[in-house]
Amino acid sequence: MLKKKLKIAIFSFTGDEGCIISLVELLNDHYKEWLPLLDFKYAKVLQSKNELKDIDVAFVEGAISTFREERQIKKIRGECKKIVALGSCAISGAPSNHRNFFNEEQTSRIKDYMKKFEHRPKVVGIHEIIKVDEQVPGCPMIPEQFIRVITKYLIEFGIIEPEKK
Repeated sequence: MLKKKLKIAIFSFTGDEGCIISLVELLNDHYKEWLPLLDFKYAKVLQSKNELKDIDVAFVEGAISTFREERQIKKIRGECKKIVALGSCAISGAPSNHRNFFNEEQTSRIKDYMKKFEHRPKVVGIHEIIKVDEQVPGCPMIPEQFIRVITKYLIEFGIIEPEKK
């Protein structure tokens, strides 16, 4: 009989991908422990075959800076039971949101690029577009907080039993 696994997805938007690097390092450190517990439904950083459906938890890093990203994060929200914002960019938009503070002259200089690449007027954290269920703070994310969150969802979705105290 196959053991139930937590169906997860990993997405990256505007940022430096520091949280993705931290996540890959965590996967290396916890490979034997997590391999029988996790089913990667979508993770471009790890695999080429990806499927955006029937996902328990999506982990999202990066801010939303374009209308394409806005459409994509809304689609992701529709396919996932839970969404976790990883790191400062996904939580607040910073530091990727520097252009939000440009003066009129600076904004004028980049307006053609903004239009050409369908940039939103402001760079925002994902919670300004969709409902977020959990956050893992830091830049990059704090590994211990990620472990706490993934353990929480492994328990919540019935993959592992809570530790007895």
